[in-house]
Amino acid sequence: GMAVAILCVLGGGVRAIGADATKIAVVNLQTVLETSVAGKAAQNELKTQKDKLEADLRQKGNELQELEKRLQREAMVMSKETREEKDRELRIKASDFQAMQKKYRSDLQDLERRLMGQLQKDISDLVGEIGKKEGYQLIVSNIGVLYSQPAMDITSRLIQDLNAKSGKKSNP
Repeated sequence: GMAVAILCVLGGGVRAIGADATKIAVVNLQTVLETSVAGKAAQNELKTQKDKLEADLRQKGNELQELEKRLQREAMVMSKETREEKDRELRIKASDFQAMQKKYRSDLQDLERRLMGQLQKDISDLVGEIGKKEGYQLIVSNIGVLYSQPAMDITSRLIQDLNAKSGKKSNP
């Protein structure tokens, strides 16, 4: 019975150490974005820009529609040349409007990338500090792993094994 008792004690001890050694934390990035000062500021700046650009586009779009209506109303009383001239003007304005829409969309995407990129960098720096300082092996979020101890990364080992397996398959 002695050996069994010792094994049980050791087993219990190992389990306890194992549980202690693996410290895992979770971060909800959505909550960080919605409630942190930096997250709210980024979202506000994005919304302000978006509203401004949309108002601008709405105004330009309305002007374009007015122009089109006026052209349709007056088309009957215009000479063929005048009508063709006005048609061309309208087409140019319409394609300018589309170009403007495209530019605004890409400006907004750039702004979002810049703001969120900075936020992500700050978050990942801080998560790294917390992970090291408080001895976490792993910190995960709703989009994946934010921090892991280098020792826990088995990517290269997996690649080696995968390559070895593929090697076996291709030349039996």
